[in-house]
Amino acid sequence: MPPKSHISVDIAVRGATVISMIRTLEWTGEGVVRFLDQTRLPEEEVYVECRDAAAVAEAIRRMQVRGAPAIGIAGAMGLALGARQSRADAFEPFYAELCRVAGELAATRPTAVNLPWALERMKRVALKHRDLPVRAIKARLEQEAKDLWAQDLEVNRAIGRHGEPLLPPGARVLTHCNAGALATAGYGTALGVVRAAHTAGKGIAVLAGETRPFLQGARLTAWELHREGIPVTLITDGMPAALMARGQVDLVLVGADRIARNGDVANKIGTYGLALACRAHGLPFYVAAPLSTLDPTLQSGAAIPIEERSPEEVTTLAGRRIAPAGVPALHQAFDVTPAALVTAIITERGVARPPYAESLAALLGGGRER
Repeated sequence: MPPKSHISVDIAVRGATVISMIRTLEWTGEGVVRFLDQTRLPEEEVYVECRDAAAVAEAIRRMQVRGAPAIGIAGAMGLALGARQSRADAFEPFYAELCRVAGELAATRPTAVNLPWALERMKRVALKHRDLPVRAIKARLEQEAKDLWAQDLEVNRAIGRHGEPLLPPGARVLTHCNAGALATAGYGTALGVVRAAHTAGKGIAVLAGETRPFLQGARLTAWELHREGIPVTLITDGMPAALMARGQVDLVLVGADRIARNGDVANKIGTYGLALACRAHGLPFYVAAPLSTLDPTLQSGAAIPIEERSPEEVTTLAGRRIAPAGVPALHQAFDVTPAALVTAIITERGVARPPYAESLAALLGGGRER
């Protein structure tokens, strides 16, 4: 097993068993938020330090921090930084400034609902304590951002516990993009399920799709699984259907950036094709995501906003042009998988199965504020 690097930390969460996790992001103290710079992995393991909300917004936009749960936490921390720097001494101007900063942070990545969800949660905290001095509200916001981090870790571990029984011993699990420790507070959603199965001694092996054009599978999923000693093999994005036809895949397990009320799932571009291939070959297609990824305001995936990123991310690779100059490129960063292709959705409160409009609503219940 590869040795742990300085970016690992052993922690116990509210009395839980001590685990080793990747320190994806953290609030370090006096107005500094640190992110492991995911654009520089796997070659370099370095951190970006942000001292204001604008720096956090840029880190999210540049994908230095990425993954739906992680950018939700990052947004909350960025908003807490923005609050710290406000010079307003009365609630109304302070809250107006807070809303402006929240809007700027929310605009960085439009598809993942965890970001606006976390920002709205922070704004509710401010409103709840509006009668306190502004300095006290700032302290409450900082604590809320820290609580979001700790809660995300607990949620991910619960997803792992609920999902682990779905993975049979010796399963060959194909995953796409990165829904692991790097996409969360430090444990993972889809890869959290893999971690739980690995810890249970099930002999799980992972096939990691490279995930063009940002290569989150090659650079991030393969990196974090390899360093933890979980068997992983990198494959190209064009291989899954052929591997399924040869009986070399047992199931597909992915994360999500937004889930509509009916169970339609937005995830990294290429996910829809994997779901179609699973249907053609009679394989399970599982989604693992916290309930904060559910957007009950949307009836279906047709209303999910799809982020379009720079064409240069397609026409270049590691800073080198790989397409002829002048050739246009299209870069839709996400696609939507219809609920009819999803075998089950694994959440922190249990596993939802069709019909999702009923099962997701039952899991969501009244326990999550929006």
